[in-house]
Amino acid sequence: MPRVRVYVTLKPALLDSAGRTVTSSLQHLGYEEVSDVRIGKLIHLDVDKVEEARIKEMCQKLLANPVIEDFSFEVVG
Repeated sequence: MPRVRVYVTLKPALLDSAGRTVTSSLQHLGYEEVSDVRIGKLIHLDVDKVEEARIKEMCQKLLANPVIEDFSFEVVG
């Protein structure tokens, strides 16, 4: 059964407050090399067959908010 990984992130122009908090925390822990963190979500879909148009539709209708989030997906396994 194919598995699809869907990645959802805030659009780059939007402030990622969770990412900013993690960036600051890592720097306070001594990881000065970290200049930015963007937080997103990873969604695994097990599907009977891969139809890219249907997966894109799922992303646009439910898995992501297209107004504020970008998404991408890849088929694995």
